[in-house]
Amino acid sequence: MKSQYRMSLVILTAAIVLGGLSGCATWDKLDRTEKGAVIGAGGGALLGGAVGGTKGAVIGGVGGGVAGGVIGHHTDDK
Repeated sequence: MKSQYRMSLVILTAAIVLGGLSGCATWDKLDRTEKGAVIGAGGGALLGGAVGGTKGAVIGGVGGGVAGGVIGHHTDDK
Protein backbone atom coordinates (compact mmCIF):
# COMPACT_ATOMS: atom_id res chain seq x y z
CA MET A 1 0.00 0.00 0.00
CA LYS A 2 2.82 2.39 0.82
CA SER A 3 4.40 1.99 -2.63
CA GLN A 4 1.03 2.71 -4.30
CA TYR A 5 0.73 5.91 -2.28
CA ARG A 6 4.26 6.93 -3.22
CA MET A 7 3.65 6.28 -6.93
CA SER A 8 0.39 8.26 -6.80
CA LEU A 9 2.25 11.14 -5.18
CA VAL A 10 4.97 11.02 -7.86
CA ILE A 11 2.39 11.04 -10.66
CA LEU A 12 0.48 13.91 -9.05
CA THR A 13 3.68 15.92 -8.63
CA ALA A 14 4.66 15.31 -12.25
CA ALA A 15 1.23 16.44 -13.45
CA ILE A 16 1.43 19.63 -11.39
CA VAL A 17 4.96 20.46 -12.58
CA LEU A 18 4.21 19.76 -16.23
CA GLY A 19 0.92 21.62 -16.07
CA GLY A 20 2.64 24.61 -14.54
CA LEU A 21 5.35 24.64 -17.17
CA SER A 22 2.93 24.33 -20.07
CA GLY A 23 0.95 27.32 -18.86
CA CYS A 24 3.94 29.52 -18.17
CA ALA A 25 3.94 32.54 -20.47
CA THR A 26 7.54 33.41 -19.66
CA TRP A 27 8.92 29.97 -20.61
CA ASP A 28 9.85 31.25 -24.09
CA LYS A 29 11.84 34.11 -22.55
CA LEU A 30 14.11 31.82 -20.51
CA ASP A 31 17.56 30.96 -21.82
CA ARG A 32 18.84 27.40 -22.03
CA THR A 33 20.58 27.60 -18.66
CA GLU A 34 17.34 28.46 -16.89
CA LYS A 35 15.29 25.93 -18.85
CA GLY A 36 17.86 23.23 -18.14
CA ALA A 37 17.80 24.01 -14.43
CA VAL A 38 14.00 23.83 -14.29
CA ILE A 39 13.77 20.60 -16.27
CA GLY A 40 16.65 19.03 -14.34
CA ALA A 41 15.20 19.98 -10.97
CA GLY A 42 11.78 18.61 -11.88
CA GLY A 43 13.13 15.38 -13.31
CA GLY A 44 15.57 14.88 -10.47
CA ALA A 45 12.89 15.47 -7.86
CA LEU A 46 10.53 13.00 -9.52
CA LEU A 47 13.17 10.32 -9.87
CA GLY A 48 14.57 10.92 -6.40
CA GLY A 49 11.08 10.85 -4.91
CA ALA A 50 10.26 7.57 -6.60
CA VAL A 51 13.48 5.98 -5.38
CA GLY A 52 14.12 7.57 -2.00
CA GLY A 53 10.96 9.28 -0.76
CA THR A 54 11.01 12.88 0.46
CA LYS A 55 14.73 13.00 1.17
CA GLY A 56 15.45 11.53 -2.26
CA ALA A 57 13.17 14.09 -3.91
CA VAL A 58 15.03 16.98 -2.29
CA ILE A 59 18.46 15.59 -3.15
CA GLY A 60 17.36 14.69 -6.69
CA GLY A 61 15.81 18.11 -7.23
CA VAL A 62 18.91 19.98 -6.14
CA GLY A 63 21.27 17.70 -8.05
CA GLY A 64 19.11 17.70 -11.17
CA GLY A 65 18.76 21.48 -11.08
CA VAL A 66 22.50 21.98 -10.85
CA ALA A 67 23.23 19.43 -13.57
CA GLY A 68 20.54 20.83 -15.87
CA GLY A 69 21.79 24.37 -15.34
CA VAL A 70 25.38 23.39 -16.16
CA ILE A 71 24.35 21.50 -19.28
CA GLY A 72 22.09 24.34 -20.39
CA HIS A 73 24.87 26.86 -19.80
CA HIS A 74 27.25 24.88 -22.01
CA THR A 75 24.66 24.76 -24.80
CA ASP A 76 24.08 28.52 -24.45
CA ASP A 77 27.77 29.18 -25.00
CA LYS A 78 27.85 27.32 -28.32
